[in-house]
Amino acid sequence: MPPIAWPVTTARLSLRPATAHDAEAVWAFRRLPEVGRWMTRAPETFEAFAAVFVEPEYLAKTIVIELDGKVVGDLMLSIDTPWAQAEVADQAVGVQAELGWVLDPAHHGHGYATEAVAELVRICFEDLGLRRVTAECFEANDASWRLMERLGMRREAHSVRSGLHRSGEWLDGLAYALLADEWRAARTRT
Repeated sequence: MPPIAWPVTTARLSLRPATAHDAEAVWAFRRLPEVGRWMTRAPETFEAFAAVFVEPEYLAKTIVIELDGKVVGDLMLSIDTPWAQAEVADQAVGVQAELGWVLDPAHHGHGYATEAVAELVRICFEDLGLRRVTAECFEANDASWRLMERLGMRREAHSVRSGLHRSGEWLDGLAYALLADEWRAARTRT
């Protein structure tokens, strides 16, 4: 696999690996209640957020989204290994990725999240040579699952009250996936 030539640009955005210096810019929107509502972790202080953000494992899977040089969102790219039988397990190492995303609400409604995540999917399949991408969200997070569907991802699971939200309520979850060959076929049709 050739290394990715960062930054990667789209028509309007620039994507690049996050650095510790991005913590404050990312905190500016991650601290907002409407954003934290759906995040796995919603620290109450910048110090608590930055302590996690700068961990090498966290930074290694975080990509920032820039618009005109300003950080307006971030993406998660977590390459993993799916289940495989023992005799072929070595062929499954690092062939898929879980994706995640968040966009500053001040920039909602302009298609930036779709543009950024579509480019991340392209990176996964073309640059990294992965065979499958996945993403999950709470069912109540309409914006997230609608973005997955806009990108052609297939809903593979709807789990009932499977995730405990910080509100104390058990919420339904959705899981989506897309295979590289499905992505390529869709691109040739457009």
